[in-house]
Amino acid sequence: MAGHSRWAQIKHQKLITDRKRGQLFSKLLDAIVAAAKNEPDPKFNPRLRTAVDKARENNVPQENIERAIRRAHESAKGLEEIMLGAYGPGGAAILIEAITENKNRTIAEVKNILNENGGKWAEAGSVAWVFEKKQGSEERQPKFVQQVDTDARGKLEKLVSLLKDQDDVQGIYTNASVE
Repeated sequence: MAGHSRWAQIKHQKLITDRKRGQLFSKLLDAIVAAAKNEPDPKFNPRLRTAVDKARENNVPQENIERAIRRAHESAKGLEEIMLGAYGPGGAAILIEAITENKNRTIAEVKNILNENGGKWAEAGSVAWVFEKKQGSEERQPKFVQQVDTDARGKLEKLVSLLKDQDDVQGIYTNASVE
């Protein structure tokens, strides 16, 4: 039974869980920093209040939330919000929201993921018109639904999953519907 240590199994599972949790915390805290740039008080900044509530739902420690707000207010970290557009398999429109320190690096990484997985880069604003903001929310919903077959849907789901794993990506919206 050499090599079958229970602690080794737990250690590997914990490592994976901690890594995923760390990525989620980073995304949530970056959203807080971006929202707190103009107004650091959640009472007067609904976008910040929403970001803080989302972080609390995901068990981000209060100390980390406060530190992120202070960091934004002190402008210690120059985060920038960007909207990227693309078309995925089956012609489905994809809108990608990202918060980044380095816009060029993020765009290059997203383009690479798109090229390797059947997506096509779209010029700025050419995809945004397909989506509208939900009432009372920062989330977006499609104005028009694009029908895609099940094969293209599987490729699209893989592409969206890879984009979500990208550290700077905050949200991904698509207008695809399975035929």
